[in-house]
Amino acid sequence: MKQLLHLIICIAVVVSCTNHNQSIIHSGVIANHAMVSSAHPLASSIGLNIMRNGGNAIDAAIATHFALAVVYPQAGNVGGGGFAVIRMNDGTINSLDFREKAPALAHRDMFLNAEGQLYDLRSTHGHMASGVPGAVDGMFALHQKYGTLPMAELIEPSVEISLRGYALTPLAAELLNAKQEQFQTYNRWSTPYHSDQIWEAGDTITQPDLAQTLEHIQTNGRNGFYDGIVADQIVAEMQSGNGLISHADLKNYQSVWRKPISGNYRGHQIISMAPPSSGGIALLQLLQGTEGYPIADWGHNSTKTIHLMSELERGVYADRALYLGDPDFVKVPIKQLLNPSYNQRRFADISFDAVTPSERVSAGEIPPSESPETTHLSVVDTNGNAVAITTTLNSSFGNKVMVKGAGFFLNNEMDDFSSKPGSPNQFGLIGGEANAIVPHKRMLSSMTPTIVTYKDQLKMVVGTPGGSTIITSVYQTLLNVIDHGMGMQEAVNAKRVHHQWYPDEVRVETGALTENVQTDLEQLGHQLRMTDKIGRMDCILVLPDGRLEGGADPRGDNTALGY
Repeated sequence: MKQLLHLIICIAVVVSCTNHNQSIIHSGVIANHAMVSSAHPLASSIGLNIMRNGGNAIDAAIATHFALAVVYPQAGNVGGGGFAVIRMNDGTINSLDFREKAPALAHRDMFLNAEGQLYDLRSTHGHMASGVPGAVDGMFALHQKYGTLPMAELIEPSVEISLRGYALTPLAAELLNAKQEQFQTYNRWSTPYHSDQIWEAGDTITQPDLAQTLEHIQTNGRNGFYDGIVADQIVAEMQSGNGLISHADLKNYQSVWRKPISGNYRGHQIISMAPPSSGGIALLQLLQGTEGYPIADWGHNSTKTIHLMSELERGVYADRALYLGDPDFVKVPIKQLLNPSYNQRRFADISFDAVTPSERVSAGEIPPSESPETTHLSVVDTNGNAVAITTTLNSSFGNKVMVKGAGFFLNNEMDDFSSKPGSPNQFGLIGGEANAIVPHKRMLSSMTPTIVTYKDQLKMVVGTPGGSTIITSVYQTLLNVIDHGMGMQEAVNAKRVHHQWYPDEVRVETGALTENVQTDLEQLGHQLRMTDKIGRMDCILVLPDGRLEGGADPRGDNTALGY
């Protein structure tokens, strides 16, 4: 195993060095049989090796997920949660909700002071910000239903990397240096990421405490995290900082299998995540609003194309704020929101002569009857099974608290609730009563793991981190392939824009707009705000000849590998 792991590391280093060159080319990694695309070269190489050794796409996804918990700690995790969308080669589809839950002691106004105003940072930093983690339970639920190789075998590479250590990429070193003050503020002891010196690319990080946690999970299964030593460590950490997670919260956590959100766009079937993710509903609303317009003729990032997308996004994010939440606690009008006639009426008054100010946009009328630091992985195996997993701690390194003795960060997902309905969270998203804090409730999410088929054949597996920009990043990537005729890597490389109702502005990646388009949009009334990066896509496209093209985002250390 150790010799094999050394080989994996060597391969990953080579890929990491070449991956960023993808920003200047249009074609991604091409493979005949199987593909993994994730946020880190080591994680992708581990997942690919699992499939080389006989594992299927779900086995590879689980192994990749645990590897990301080691080498991508700002978002990869065992202390967070997420969603998985699956399509098996026989055409059956499914989705798993392993989103975090509010602890039993949580309550609606827990982040409000005596005057009813939000406490600064309490919902994002420190112990109270954490929901009950769902990631480990989710991996075991996936394995129980679809896995083929022993779970211990899928976790073993991550144990080895934790003990052996891994080399920091330039981006990882830069991030650790930026977070030093927060690590010191919110931890009572020195984490593996603390340093009195400046972290540099190539520095090695070892994580013996995390290795022990992973070994507990290897040996004891799901209970190795939710009961026993690790659970004791989590609860002790909670008690040290007025956190709310109890032994009962951990023991009682369960992932939920849910019917995926599904719809059509220009002959393609779009399969995505249902609530408590807002991603699937919002994505299909955007696509329904787009389908009546010839954006292929208008061109990629043209004035009319961007104006249309921005106007659609205002309305969709307004609907998100009012109607979406945990379906186990609130009635989410899924059928109504995805009714084509509703969305036709919703967007019938879009004008191409001027913007519609967000203050004039509200949620649509429905008859009675939601860190940017997240991570995504896409996998397709040699049999055509596909899985898209998006998982997160919410902010970068979650609540910034590492569980003492256990070696992993906890999430700050409580901020994804509407702590004060009508007020924005850290991503500027407005939430309503449907997403108010309730004990045991899952918080609304923007995660949008998505699978696309065409003529009943697998075509794409897509997803990204990015907080509130996740939905629009997936939306634009699909348009890039389906409408603008791009290959996978080209679609991933393409510059992005984003609108989310409030704040009333269009976020624009540097270089996304020509000078003429920028002037035209400003004259229409758009408020433009330039930004460095939006999203970090990890995608796979099935080419017409059956080969696979991996698209790994050059905005990060993302890496696609195949064979």
